[in-house]
Amino acid sequence: RRNYSLGRFYLEVDLDDVNAYDESLAEGLYKRPTENIPLFENAAKEMADDVTKPRPEGDDDLQDIQIILRSGADSINIRDLKSSEMARLVKVPGIIVSASAPRVKATRMTLMCRGCRNVVPNIEVRPGLEGYAFPRKCPSDATGRPPCPLDPFFVVPDKCHCVDYQTLRLQEAPGAVPTGELPRHLQLYADRYLCDRIVPGNRVTVLGIYSIRQNKMAYKNKDRVVGAGIRPPYLRVLGVAMETEGPGRTTVTSFSPSEEAEMRHLAATPGIYDLVSSSIAPSIYGCKDIKRAIACLLFSGSRKRLPDGLTRRGDINLLLLGDPGTAKSQLLKFVESATPIGVYTSGKGSSAAGLTASVTRDASNRNFVLEGGAMLLADGGVCCIDEFDKMRQDDRVAIHEAMEQQTISIAKAGITTTLNARCSVLAAANSVYGRWDDSKGDDNIDFLPTILSRFDMIFIVKDEHDSDRDARMARHVMAVHSTARDPVPVSASAENSGSELDINVLKRFIAFVRSRCGPRISEAAAEKLKNRYVAMRTGTKAHEDDTGKRLNIPITVRQLEAVVRIAESLAKMRLDPFANESDVDEALRLFQVSTLNAAMSGNLSGIEGFTTNKDMEELTRIERQLRKRFPIGSQVFEQAVVQDLIRQKYPERSIYKVIHMMIRRGELQHRVQRRFLYRAK
Repeated sequence: RRNYSLGRFYLEVDLDDVNAYDESLAEGLYKRPTENIPLFENAAKEMADDVTKPRPEGDDDLQDIQIILRSGADSINIRDLKSSEMARLVKVPGIIVSASAPRVKATRMTLMCRGCRNVVPNIEVRPGLEGYAFPRKCPSDATGRPPCPLDPFFVVPDKCHCVDYQTLRLQEAPGAVPTGELPRHLQLYADRYLCDRIVPGNRVTVLGIYSIRQNKMAYKNKDRVVGAGIRPPYLRVLGVAMETEGPGRTTVTSFSPSEEAEMRHLAATPGIYDLVSSSIAPSIYGCKDIKRAIACLLFSGSRKRLPDGLTRRGDINLLLLGDPGTAKSQLLKFVESATPIGVYTSGKGSSAAGLTASVTRDASNRNFVLEGGAMLLADGGVCCIDEFDKMRQDDRVAIHEAMEQQTISIAKAGITTTLNARCSVLAAANSVYGRWDDSKGDDNIDFLPTILSRFDMIFIVKDEHDSDRDARMARHVMAVHSTARDPVPVSASAENSGSELDINVLKRFIAFVRSRCGPRISEAAAEKLKNRYVAMRTGTKAHEDDTGKRLNIPITVRQLEAVVRIAESLAKMRLDPFANESDVDEALRLFQVSTLNAAMSGNLSGIEGFTTNKDMEELTRIERQLRKRFPIGSQVFEQAVVQDLIRQKYPERSIYKVIHMMIRRGELQHRVQRRFLYRAK
């Protein structure tokens, strides 16, 4: 009755309840749904007639009621659907990969003869993708007038009863595809209140009738019809359940009062920032600042709409750049599973159309339709792009607009539109030479400043040689492999915390916070950030005057907005309406240890203009002098080597930089409380 009063003319029925009431009725629904569903809907219409009386004056026409089914039965994969399941009720899981626009289908038609104007009213049209074959001849009496022509009937639109319908394409779930095979697809037909319930990217379990289409897959070959009895199958949808557990699933936006109280209590926990960051990939050792940055990315800042209609993005973009074997891809996989909406893709197998949107031709009506790519499917979540450096330059340029303006503009095949891509980007890339080499300068990376300036934080991930850290990491990895679970901290100095959130709790907490809170930066914090920004720019100017070089320190207005977004995400974790000064301090610290440190240390010299050819020649000469100074297997006093090179007019900063590079390559080692240098190779 409530649904009818609100204009929702449908009734949800659980088949388990039907089975508990009458097993034979439930069995009839499973084995003969085509016959029983219309009877079920007629019974629901009669019940609606009884419970809605008396109805308002002028509302005498009773609306048809749609039955939407739910079932707790086991599902069956698309590739296991055989002919024995035809015309039966089946439950199929999968991913929606495309959806058509809602169209109109007649359920009751009125025909008129164009010759004698004879009317044939209320012709029932079977549901699903089945049409109605018009009579070839008019049955009226043709006495005293010319006979009606062949195929005389046409549809009278004003006297037809129509419903909305939509066709969708369901793809097998990735876990159900056997090794070495391609995923299979199945066409879905959804009508009335099942239209527009699901969108591409949703993981769903569909309950429906396994049917065959009316049109023939037949063709003529030398005056004979080939394949006349072949019909393509489809699924007529009677119920849809969206999956919310696991990677890439659609988030649940409704929270019960008890769940909401639990989430608010969690947000008020002291140290929630450290708790969330320690819950990011707990099986991966170290990477403390990277995990904190990923926590900020998952919660994101606040999206702002300005009075002139422009918007400023609130999503945070993060780039992990560096050596192989530093768990970059594992972090991306964890983020895909932890975020409410996540899409994972690899750069080598991704094109510009695959990341943004492509225009394809619909096989049924030959019209051009848009199919969303990875960034469109990740709208409202995170798009993880692995092997970012392996993408072609043209494909990388295609996501410039999506990363900053968060829209994708399409102008092709007569379709001109703008689509939303409001997602964060978490990308991982390697050096051009595989391992990072400080001496190579601008040759390490192959990115343009236009793409790098769109990342709020850029972390240089290096595989440093440190025996103590290597021993702790080895014990950590052995603990992971021996127990097959997240290990406890291996020592008091380990960076992982013992207290962690369950991944499902973390996912619901992220969905709750993102839907409930949109903080702004406070006046005191804004003033402090302004002063720090001016101080950084002033320090840049002083550094330029001292060195006589033009340094492109990446603390522009775009990076200033990045610090604001990071501070807002920290306040959002606590459900605070304003970001305070401590949030700004932590945001500046994260920015310092990521982008600013990378640029100031010269690691991003290729794109920020920090190392000239003259400096590279000087570093090469210093390295040659060090190799001549002591052979392999000998050790010397570090200070004596440095003073000797300073007397040869080499800058002290360059000397220490070369020593640090050789230590990272494993050629030199510190000995005797870091006072002596030992040449290992």
